[in-house]
Amino acid sequence: MSWLLAVLMAAVLGTAPRTHTVEIRGMKFHPAELTVVSGDTIVWINRDIVPHTATVNGSWDTGMLTQGATGRHIAGRPGTIHYTCTVHPTMQGTLIITKERS
Repeated sequence: MSWLLAVLMAAVLGTAPRTHTVEIRGMKFHPAELTVVSGDTIVWINRDIVPHTATVNGSWDTGMLTQGATGRHIAGRPGTIHYTCTVHPTMQGTLIITKERS
């Protein structure tokens, strides 16, 4: 029962992991820069008619996202991460990962 209380308190205090959405539309990531907390989930959804990815070379990749498809990544260590679409390298986004909520 104490774990349930801890989970409820975390949710009330805003320390529970959150989910953030990045839309891919108009050949851009929206928002292009997103600040999250380590442990949060980022979901990319492709609203364009052409496929895209959200990729950090050598680290992680959403895989090919066709129209309406989604890809996920859980934010790791704090820092700034730049990602691109491997199909359209001019498409770029930034994740700023922090330790705690401000």
